[in-house]
Formats: sequence, structure tokens, C-alpha cells
Amino acid sequence: MLFRLFFLFVLLNLGTGSCISPYQPTTQSIGPALVVEGMITDQPGPYVIKLTQTSDYSYKALNLLVTGAIVTISDDRGNQETLKEVPETGQYQTSRMQGVVGRRYQVSIRTSTGKQYESDLELLKAAVPVQKLYYQFRADPYGLKTEETNGWDVYVDTKDAPGPGDYYRWVWTHYNPISVCNTYRPSRSDTIYSQTCCSPCWDIVRCANCLTVRSDAAINGQTISGQFITRVPYSSTARYYLEVEQQAISLGAYRFFDSVHKLTSGTGGLFDAAPAAVRGNIRCTSHPDELVFGYFGAAGVSVQAISIDRSGLAVPPTLPPAPIFKYNPPDACFPCANGLIRTTQQPRWW
Repeated sequence: MLFRLFFLFVLLNLGTGSCISPYQPTTQSIGPALVVEGMITDQPGPYVIKLTQTSDYSYKALNLLVTGAIVTISDDRGNQETLKEVPETGQYQTSRMQGVVGRRYQVSIRTSTGKQYESDLELLKAAVPVQKLYYQFRADPYGLKTEETNGWDVYVDTKDAPGPGDYYRWVWTHYNPISVCNTYRPSRSDTIYSQTCCSPCWDIVRCANCLTVRSDAAINGQTISGQFITRVPYSSTARYYLEVEQQAISLGAYRFFDSVHKLTSGTGGLFDAAPAAVRGNIRCTSHPDELVFGYFGAAGVSVQAISIDRSGLAVPPTLPPAPIFKYNPPDACFPCANGLIRTTQQPRWW
């Protein structure tokens, strides 16, 4: 997702005449490399470290999950926690640790093959508070009635702290209340059955590519106004609950996320910068020459929530297609399982 790195090449066609053959460049593959994603903050956990391994782009575009590793987060005071693996996800999460402003943190990894990795120490800085979180409806200028073109843009205002060297990142989480916790199709049947949740339940949707970062180099001590966060689709008239985190990140994290943003948002034009591998702050201590990608960060966080009213518009929303066959059987309900993508715990500002 965020740190899936694609190694690009340019195919130059010089076929201006019958005597000139098109240039066919050779492609070069790199060996498997570890990709690390994760962060610790001063907000309650759990914190998640995701481990994947790059695969040959000529075969697959998705990274491979790294399982069976031992992942440990430690600070400069000697405190540490070994993370618990979430089966079949390549993710490892904490159960008790919480970041503290002013301390430095790093992650250590030992894979099932015996290779060892560690990050640089990251200082956890205090975050300045979000001043205002708001939204504005933006309609399609051509009158099209689709959720992609009709929706609400969410913005943040904040006041930069005095003094240079502040770096910001914004991420969001959407909690969606659900009533159906399981669907299944019996063998030799065309009917899809649904089971209602046994308790209140929310699906958790996190931004997959939160690359919105900013430096105070040009606005030191001034107000950041109208910082765009995300766009909420007009796919329902139900309210849309969103939590936005304003993170105080390090210079290294800012440079990393900014580089990834530039790499993934390039249009491929003639004068675009050449693609480059974004290395991050992870290194392989057992094999120093091995490539490692990704970033482990530490950040102070200011959180605000907003509920977006999507009712009252003249045009109807663009509804997702419903299954053709769906019935509620009279048997027992299905439990809402707490995890990284679903929870029974009501959001803090619901």
C-alpha cells in the first residue's frame, strides 16, 4: 500500500523510419527486500508494524507478507515490548506500550530466516493542537450525479509553533456503523445469507496512502489554513464520522513521506524527476549491504473528530449495488470481532 515500491522503466520508441528498429531496453530485477511500515505515537495503542517483502515486478505488483518475525519496539529509557503477530496479515501489534513525548524510539526485527534489522532512533515530539476541522460540499460542475464528483472536502486549520523545524503529517480514520457482520452461501445454493451483528459494531477504514505532509519552512509561526485532508463521497445520506490526526513528525519522516508522494504522484512527463528508491531509516544489521525500504516513525498527535451531514441535498446519493439474493435467516446473530478493521468499541466522539 503506502510503501509498495514500483521500479519503473522508460520504453523509447525511435521508429521514425523502416531502417530504424525500436529500442528495447533490458529490465533489471532486484532481489527480495524487506519493507517496514509503522509508527508509535503518544496516543493509546495498539501500534502496528507491517512487514512485507518486495517481489519481482515482472511477476507481481504486490509485496509478499513477512510472517514469523520477532518485532520489538524500545525506547531510550530501556523500556521495550515484543509485538504480537496478527495471523496471516504480516502485521505485528503492541498490547501495552504507549509513546511518551521527549523519548526516542526504535524498532528491531528478527525474521524467521535469522536476518536482523533495526531503525534509527526517532524523537517523539509534542504536537500542536488542531484549531479547526471543517468540511465543504463540492458539486460536479457538469451536473453528473456520481459519488466521485459530488462530495465533501475536509480541511484543517492549525497554528504553527514558534521556531523553525516543525514538520506535519495528517492521517484519517473513518468508522462506519454496520448491522450485518457475516454473509455466507450454502453449498449448491445461489442464495446469499446474512447474519446481523450481536452487538453494536463499526468497520474501521484507515487511509491507505496518507502522504499529506508539510514543513514550516515558509510559514514559521503562522497559521496553516485550509489544509486539505480527504474527500468524503456522496454514497449515502447517513452521517459520515471521521477522525483526523495531526502528527508532529521528524525531519527524516517528512523527507521520506514527501519523497514517496513525489514518486507516486508523478505524471511521467518528459521533465519529471527520474524514479528513485526511497530507502527510509531501516537498515539490516546482519547484512549491511542489503536493501531495506520503509520507515519507522514516532510522532506526537492531536486528534479531532467530525461528523459530516450528508442529508438534505436535492439529488439522491450514488448507492453501491446490492446483492441480488440476500436473506436474513432466523438463526443466531454473528459476533462483531474486535480487530484492526472492526470494533465493538464506540468511537470516542460518536
